[in-house]
Amino acid sequence: MGEAASELRGELRRLIAAEVPPDFLGAFTDDPADLAVAQRFSRILAERGLLCAAWPVEFGGRGASIWEQTAVREEMWARHEPRGAQYMGVNWVGPTIMRHGSPEQQRKHLPPIARGEVIWCQGFSEPDSGSDLASLRTTARRDGDGWRISGQKIWTSYAGMAQWCFLLARTSKEERKQQGLTVFLLPMSDPGIEVRPIRSMLGPHHLNEVFFDGVRATEADVLGTVGGGWPVVQEVLAFERVGIARYARCERLLQAAPEVLGENWDDLPCGLRGRWARMLTHCRRARLLAYQVVSLQDSGQVTPADAAAYRIAVTRLDQDSGAVLTEIAAYATGETPARQRFRRAVADHARYAHAATVASGSVEMQRILLARALLGGNRKKRDAA
Repeated sequence: MGEAASELRGELRRLIAAEVPPDFLGAFTDDPADLAVAQRFSRILAERGLLCAAWPVEFGGRGASIWEQTAVREEMWARHEPRGAQYMGVNWVGPTIMRHGSPEQQRKHLPPIARGEVIWCQGFSEPDSGSDLASLRTTARRDGDGWRISGQKIWTSYAGMAQWCFLLARTSKEERKQQGLTVFLLPMSDPGIEVRPIRSMLGPHHLNEVFFDGVRATEADVLGTVGGGWPVVQEVLAFERVGIARYARCERLLQAAPEVLGENWDDLPCGLRGRWARMLTHCRRARLLAYQVVSLQDSGQVTPADAAAYRIAVTRLDQDSGAVLTEIAAYATGETPARQRFRRAVADHARYAHAATVASGSVEMQRILLARALLGGNRKKRDAA
């Protein structure tokens, strides 16, 4: 990654050590203080130009390289994402508005994201339109010079605390279901929007149902063109699937295990230590896949299949490493602070790993995307021959 990224890692680690409690396991726990820690830390990062490091200076960043931004992602996720929900605005909402938003939308939305002042949620999945997103039924009907939006979204993370929603709705019925879809940028304060939390083992704030009852939208709320939402969403999903460096937390926990266990490490069965070593290898593989996709994104050549290949590898890593770490944590006996933190961190990681192969598109859909790309490439080679 280079010297600049290495220096940035050191700066971030010092900030985390100084500003984030050592037992922090994420912003969305039952303790409101954890969310407060994340919001405060995001503002500290923003003041130093680190929250949106790779953003252009005119949009609130510091013009850092994509590799420096990747280093930020890795350091944040390795330490249980002390930016809280800000990664959504930083990784893909903001960059998408840069590419497709009007100058007015850019002036309105980008500075608050860069300052860490606003939380976004994503209005994509519906009760009968999860993996098949293009079949969604939330409708935006013409109403004078604007629209009235009605429908339901589900599994919407952070909806109860978000100020804005990146919403995909149908504005016309076309021959292909991927056509006639439009992206709207909507304030969650609209009285026509109702949020109902969905309780789960992931804890509060993560999952919600969101109901839209005649919500008013104007031309100024449309991102891109009317009916042109599907290509925007495909681009968003590619960035979202790569934007979370899940492998970084897996690798940090795996590397911490021998030191935390100390003399107990020798009590591990040989087979378990072998699986531990295999997981470290898989971490490096996922990291290299991520770097390949980041490089392709930087050159404008990334495809959904590239992101799908990485997503398959990293979500399987999440679950497989969670299983191995859970077995290892059983040997971290004793009530030293380090072992207590390790057991809690492993339990948290394993719990979230259960949802890894469903979030941002199921792993089955990622395999279909990848298979289609591979089969299509082979077909082109045969035709050319």
